[in-house]
Amino acid sequence: MSKNNFIMLPTVDFCFKELMQNPKVRKGFISALLNLPPDEVEDTVLLPTLLPRDSADDKLGIMDVRVLLKNGTQMNMEMQVKYFEYWDERAMFYLSKMFDSQIRKGESYENLQKCIHVSILDFIHFPNDKECYRRIHFRDDSTYNLYSDKMELQILELKKLPPEVKTSEDVLAWMKFFSGESREEFQTMAKTNEYLDEAYNTLLHLSADEKKRLEYEAREKALKDYNTQISSAEKRGLKAGQEAGIRMGVQEARQVFKLYMQGKSQEEIADICNMSIDKVNQILE
Repeated sequence: MSKNNFIMLPTVDFCFKELMQNPKVRKGFISALLNLPPDEVEDTVLLPTLLPRDSADDKLGIMDVRVLLKNGTQMNMEMQVKYFEYWDERAMFYLSKMFDSQIRKGESYENLQKCIHVSILDFIHFPNDKECYRRIHFRDDSTYNLYSDKMELQILELKKLPPEVKTSEDVLAWMKFFSGESREEFQTMAKTNEYLDEAYNTLLHLSADEKKRLEYEAREKALKDYNTQISSAEKRGLKAGQEAGIRMGVQEARQVFKLYMQGKSQEEIADICNMSIDKVNQILE
């Protein structure tokens, strides 16, 4: 892609976060997620993305985009381009942390407001159906009645988006926009409503900013390198397992490499994965 035609892609989380810095873009996307007309969504406020910990031993929570609505509802929106084995657990962890962070010791539970975790996934997470957008709540197993709407998960699978999106106003239109891969695609979608037009113009502005472009390209390269390393680790893990007479699955290889990327030592990885250090080294070499 030439420098003149370059445009950032929203599936790169750096770009998505920058898009959500724009209040109008944020308002348009949130209104689609809440199934409300944009003029019914009052001003939104970006919150710190670092969640507090009760103790030094607690797992740190860092969100992509955390938003506070006028009615007290909080939303966390995450763009995930690479496959993540434990995404359900991650989403529930962040939703729970967000819900828990609203009150402190001695405060009343009645102060707890609704929290929504939004996963925008550029991979297929639910392979057994064609649904590309789903909302998930707590429900009674017997009656299917809603138990509480205070915690909600929304999952958008971009790879399942149908070829033809008939409406320009709902979540599917935003999913199509996030899946765009060229200026021409974004420009065509921008003509369908003012919020997508604002998103397109924001993309143009970001893409013309040299400093932002360097940050974007660094993040894009890191994602590509990660995917290449994961693929290579999977192959080495399978080969090492076969040579040892053990069928090491892809999931185990992913886990070893993920822990390594998190800064864990070979000894720590071996202990967590219940394998020898030699096997860990075979996968990582």
